[in-house]
Amino acid sequence: MSFFKAKIVDIQKCDTLHLVKFSFNSQNLSMISLELDSDIKIGVDVKLMVKPTHISISKEFDLQLSCDNQLKAKIIDIENGEILSSIRLDIEGQVLESIITFSSSQRLDLKVDDNIVAIVQSCDLSIGEIYE
Repeated sequence: MSFFKAKIVDIQKCDTLHLVKFSFNSQNLSMISLELDSDIKIGVDVKLMVKPTHISISKEFDLQLSCDNQLKAKIIDIENGEILSSIRLDIEGQVLESIITFSSSQRLDLKVDDNIVAIVQSCDLSIGEIYE
């Protein structure tokens, strides 16, 4: 799992569906959830979690995608295996891991120090902890 700290800045609710928006350093994120703990409120700091296999990578900026969560990042390490590549990303001082196929890593010609966009769908984020 990749973890990072964010602040809840907005919560929209429709029946049992919630759209929670976060501020992560200077970037914004959103999460879709069916249920929320009663402690999840605007202004609360939380630990967000995402599986490394749910972080996609693009070298193109300002993509027109349906995915809201597009984080500017820098590649700090690449470990290539026969099938998969582990890509460590620095997002404003926070390190996340993305696991993609080795063929995708080659096709994108990824290198350490490349500036990329990390893409995470709203349904792939979850709250792991609330900070007091």
